[in-house]
Amino acid sequence: MYKVMKKFSIFGLALAGMFAVSSCTTAPKHNTLTEAEIADGWQLLFDGQTLNGWRDFNGETLTQPWHVVDGCIQANGDGSDLSGYIVTEKQYENFIVDWDWKLSYGGNSGMIYHVVEDPYFKVPYVTGPEYQLIDVEGWEKTNDPTKLEEWQKIGVDYAMHLPNPDSMFVNPQGEWNNSRIVFDNGHVTHYLNGHKILEFQAWTEDWFQRKGSGKWEMAPEYGLARRGVLCLQDHGYPASFRNIKVKELPKKVSGQEEVLFNGKDLTGWQAYGTEKWYVDNNGLLVCESGPEKKYGYLATRDYYNDFDLTLQFKQLANGNSGVFFRSFVEPDAKVHGWQCEVAPKNNDTAGIYESYGRGWLVQIPDEKENILKPGDWNTLRIRVEGDHVQTWLNGEPMTDFTDEKIGAAQGRIALQIHDGGGIKVQWRDIKVTRL
Repeated sequence: MYKVMKKFSIFGLALAGMFAVSSCTTAPKHNTLTEAEIADGWQLLFDGQTLNGWRDFNGETLTQPWHVVDGCIQANGDGSDLSGYIVTEKQYENFIVDWDWKLSYGGNSGMIYHVVEDPYFKVPYVTGPEYQLIDVEGWEKTNDPTKLEEWQKIGVDYAMHLPNPDSMFVNPQGEWNNSRIVFDNGHVTHYLNGHKILEFQAWTEDWFQRKGSGKWEMAPEYGLARRGVLCLQDHGYPASFRNIKVKELPKKVSGQEEVLFNGKDLTGWQAYGTEKWYVDNNGLLVCESGPEKKYGYLATRDYYNDFDLTLQFKQLANGNSGVFFRSFVEPDAKVHGWQCEVAPKNNDTAGIYESYGRGWLVQIPDEKENILKPGDWNTLRIRVEGDHVQTWLNGEPMTDFTDEKIGAAQGRIALQIHDGGGIKVQWRDIKVTRL
């Protein structure tokens, strides 16, 4: 699959092969930036002396067994599938991250990005894509007769995309290699020792098909995040890292309105739970309680973080529903996030409720309850930008507030069927503009 390099890479690592994992003697130029790099916007993620800027995944401090040895970040090899992850303090959206790495014999590690931190997510890789780092030959000899799948080997977009084998040039085990990830508004490129090895576009039909038919089938939030922390993995093998640097790239927003519901089918949406979601003969989206009378959700398969959403709804029966935003799904049918309420009269339609958290954040004053038109079409608008949330019902402002917790979150848009049964609501003209 790859070629072992007999010469050193173009990144000037001529002395790299002289050093073992246990001793990472650093030349003066390591873990520094040139004046040209600084002017170009590069930032160091490792200063060569401390672990400042790094902490445990889902933690506030650094307690994992990572150390600085001779100018390198070293993983001891004490980690496992459920532990050993360290992350950057800062989140990144569009970026170039570049780093040098060296593995022990049979070593297994990786660089994971767009990692979402939440107590519900026990490990980083259920949300963040991974650039796999592994000593294929050593690993297979150590774990004989087990063989790695192609999607587990070095340089892959783990369990998703394979590199071009003709572009793979790997220095022998125990020597330094250089890797780079470019994430530019969904366009992703992997490099290894100066060679482009794979390229793909995230969030396309092909991407969603790969996500839904392999390892990530039961990880509904995998790869959907549009920003997150960077993560280094200790997967039970010693590994060393140096010259870790990042350059942020600008966010590109088209400003064009997207139609979320096509009036024909549920393309672009995913249903969770056993309640009913269907398109009727009039081209209307209908949610209806099923026989189990439980919560049900219809969620966008994509994330919408900053957005301006408009839709129309008509409550045919009960009408206890809602529109979630910046939300994520816990299988089988549990949505974490914030809900813009859709409910019968005098029950705070267009107010904001935090699911599985603080409860009501903003309720609707009694004098505004008559804005809702029961049994008729209503227009709901939700605008979320950073920590600023605004809602309108039938053109009238309903909520306007800021919230730090909402500002730090990201996720899907989702329609809800409340539990209890007897609910039926129609939806149409669902449109959104990314901000």
